[in-house]
Amino acid sequence: MPDLSAQMDAVCHRFEELSVRLNQPDAAADPALFRKLMRDYHETQPVVQAYRDWQTARDHLAQAKALLEEPISDPDFKQMIQQEISEKSQDVAKLENNLKILLLPRDPRDEKNVIMEIRGGAGGEEAALFAHSLLRMYTMYVQSRGWTLELLNLNETELGGVKEVIFSVEGAGAYNRLKYESGVHRVQRVPETETQGRIHTSTATVAVMPQAEEVDFALDMKDLRIDTFRSSGAGGQHINKTSSAIRVTHIPTGMVVECQNERSQFQNKDKALEILRSRLLAQKQKEQQDAINSERQGQVGTGDRSEKIRTYNFPQDRCTDHRIGLTVHNLAKILDGNLDEVIDALATREQAEKLQKLDL
Repeated sequence: MPDLSAQMDAVCHRFEELSVRLNQPDAAADPALFRKLMRDYHETQPVVQAYRDWQTARDHLAQAKALLEEPISDPDFKQMIQQEISEKSQDVAKLENNLKILLLPRDPRDEKNVIMEIRGGAGGEEAALFAHSLLRMYTMYVQSRGWTLELLNLNETELGGVKEVIFSVEGAGAYNRLKYESGVHRVQRVPETETQGRIHTSTATVAVMPQAEEVDFALDMKDLRIDTFRSSGAGGQHINKTSSAIRVTHIPTGMVVECQNERSQFQNKDKALEILRSRLLAQKQKEQQDAINSERQGQVGTGDRSEKIRTYNFPQDRCTDHRIGLTVHNLAKILDGNLDEVIDALATREQAEKLQKLDL
């Protein structure tokens, strides 16, 4: 990794520039410019503060080392200084590592809202019931973060399971946290319909995509076929008697999006285009990275039981994330939306890998 001091000189200079610009009349007169400057200021501030903390810790360590170089006749006092040097060295190392993490290149998508899709995988009705449990888990997690969840499309089974659900999550850093949830989730439990008490293994797939805005990905309306049809499922007489549901087909890719949760045909069309735009942007970004045709397909695989990122084992009351080998007990707590312990561990692993690559 390049010299920290040299990097931080540029960051501190930028921070000082932002402080000056925010107080100039032209910035206050331009709301869009002011928001951008304020966002950059708030992103830079913790880095500058971490740098100052690191510098202070290094100064204290240097002072302790200088004291040790002086003639000391009292062995207890000398031992106390050595202990202080050891502690301050650990402080410096910890603060330096924290500073390096803050300086890591940021994924520009991290602050975006997300579109999430959950589908029942292998396991029939039990997989659909598990998909419903995942929807409940994410709903509770979103609420705990103070974010907003909006259902865009829901296809349920007669027993209350979920064949497919698509929803959006709006909130600061939504993609940064939820991106780790993409993949196959496996459940091991005794279904309510199982009379002999046998444990079944089922799966559900989760895809997480940064929500695309029109400025991120422009749809050419000539490439779209838009059909209307009658909504199905709960909703009363109105939803079943009017053709308010929308099906949008992206002709070049064959990608199809349906939306029927809103009463208005126009609202369903807007939501469907929002989903389609996010899917196409995700596909484009994935192709640029590793030539995979679709980010959603790359994330969720086929739904086969062997392609798992996480297992929810009811008999053993545990949740295991296979990517980092983390096992958390008290499964009910996880399914009630307490995901931060798992997500924090995944984020820490990702940061460590990035640091390792930079240090090579």
